[in-house]
Amino acid sequence: MARLILKPGKERSLLRRHPWVFAGSVAALDGRARAGDTVDVCTADGRVLARAACSPASQIRARVWSFDPEVVIDHAFFKRKVAEAVARRAAHPLLAGQEGVRLIHGESDGLPGVIADRYGPVVVVQLTSAGADKWREAIVGALVQATGCVAVYERSDSEVRGLEGLPPVAGCVFGELPEEPLTIVENGLTLEVDVVGGHKTGFYLDQRDNRLLTRHLAAGRRVLNCFCYTGGFSLQALAGGAAEVLSIDSSAPALAAAQRNLARNPALDAARAQWREDDVFQALRSLRAEGRKFDLIVLDPPKFAPSAAYAERAARAYKDINLLGFRLLDPGGILMSYSCSGGVGVELFQKIVAGAAVDAGVDARILHRLSAAADHPVGLAVPEGEYLKGLACQIG
Repeated sequence: MARLILKPGKERSLLRRHPWVFAGSVAALDGRARAGDTVDVCTADGRVLARAACSPASQIRARVWSFDPEVVIDHAFFKRKVAEAVARRAAHPLLAGQEGVRLIHGESDGLPGVIADRYGPVVVVQLTSAGADKWREAIVGALVQATGCVAVYERSDSEVRGLEGLPPVAGCVFGELPEEPLTIVENGLTLEVDVVGGHKTGFYLDQRDNRLLTRHLAAGRRVLNCFCYTGGFSLQALAGGAAEVLSIDSSAPALAAAQRNLARNPALDAARAQWREDDVFQALRSLRAEGRKFDLIVLDPPKFAPSAAYAERAARAYKDINLLGFRLLDPGGILMSYSCSGGVGVELFQKIVAGAAVDAGVDARILHRLSAAADHPVGLAVPEGEYLKGLACQIG
């Protein structure tokens, strides 16, 4: 087995059990290793610290599979790790009865570059690292065995694969997708999931708990849901007794799916729902010019900052929409604002929202700090995993 030898002093993060080895920390590669091959990661004096997947094309030169240098990385390893991750979700009381669940969450489950989401009988897998790509067959087989699913669909089509020197890959890797539209029940509501063409793996499972909180806050309120996608927050607001819900998205197909979701839940009052195809930034300005006011606003934009290098530009965009959001609230209104940008940390995001409140001339207080659902854990050694953060702020 090849050895990845670190520069002196560059072992500190590994000793804290952070699973990434950056190119700048590497002194040499002793032996031959292709993309995805397992290597021993060693200190400058030769002490083996971990076994990792090598990625020669990436700035993250290796991702750790195990901090036990005696562990063998083989099919049995992935069978065990996948089974453990699935079992943790099955044992979690907050996930009981949910038909859409994240089964594997990358580094937090000890499987860097591996994402797996279950939507009823179908599992969607996303492999974003060279190591995960190399072990595709073992990972898919382990998922089939651990879940009993009828199909595994691969959505390894995210841009991050390019950083690993990997091409996009998508398609069925086990079984066949059901002919009928795929749906899940989430907290009592039926939602369709497009695993082939939808965002991410088909849906935003990370916002499950926050959608439920919206339901609890919505009774009697005028609700505005921005970047609504297929209407998850909108439908929960209607289920919670919202007086009206205006949902805005720039995607006509997403809005069509949202309206189908509404039709799938006949107990909801469709007359209270309005759908608007528009650029959210422009729509917010138009609503203010019209003198519209709301009691509950959801801002769940796409990723503005894929990395810290984009943080400054992203901060301006977050500031803009939050400023407009605060100005559209009536006194006592609540702004539920989110960022899924890994390049914008929790502290920076709160600073941005606070600045927006000041510029809007409102006094605001934090009611809830918001994060991803329990099936999206964050490893204590990998704070970068806390990509989703949010604040529920009340004004007046």
